[in-house]
Amino acid sequence: MTGTLVLVRHGQSEWNEKNLFTGWADVDLTELGVREAHKAAQALKERGLKFDEAFTSALKRAQRTLKIILEDLGQTDIPVTEDKALNERDYGNLVGMNKDEARRKWGEEQVHIWRRSYDVRPPGGESLKDTAERAVPYFEKYILPKVEAGENVLVSAHGNSLRAIIMWLEKLTPEEVLKLELETGVPILYELDEKGNIVRKEVLHHAEDDDAGAAGEGDQAAS
Repeated sequence: MTGTLVLVRHGQSEWNEKNLFTGWADVDLTELGVREAHKAAQALKERGLKFDEAFTSALKRAQRTLKIILEDLGQTDIPVTEDKALNERDYGNLVGMNKDEARRKWGEEQVHIWRRSYDVRPPGGESLKDTAERAVPYFEKYILPKVEAGENVLVSAHGNSLRAIIMWLEKLTPEEVLKLELETGVPILYELDEKGNIVRKEVLHHAEDDDAGAAGEGDQAAS
């Protein structure tokens, strides 16, 4: 018996577009982000997936992405749980600051360390390790048992909370997870057995079109 877990990073947000550190700031999707959510739904629809339950964060960009996907799939009747444990990494004093401005203020190397190290916190914020310490226990307690029982579960969350979950699922080292890039609005499908082992993984890329590259992962990776 296998269950299906689909992880999807929210579509491009307004602050992704402006190159701002976002963290727990509750910003909405851009028009491109909305289109990315629709394309994520189309990729899932093509595979005929029927979900039993969905989870998302306490932030509207992830919630709206999930809402669009479920509406497009005609599956708005399934249980949906929202929890801040799945929120993006908190960037503390960097929230709302342009990433180029931050580099000018603190230097390229220091900003790179804050964004790309595993256990170094930006001022007043969380490291990826801190994010993992809230996201992974929540995943293990509330989401994983449902997939292990054979259910199909959809999770709409954020770059870093999802990286933390993927790190646990795929048994990645801190060095390996730092190289992991998640595109906005691109679902990742895992089939898991009853012990939580990965049977199959597939990245459900949306079709190439005029949006290609418009929301390049690059500086969005740690937003």
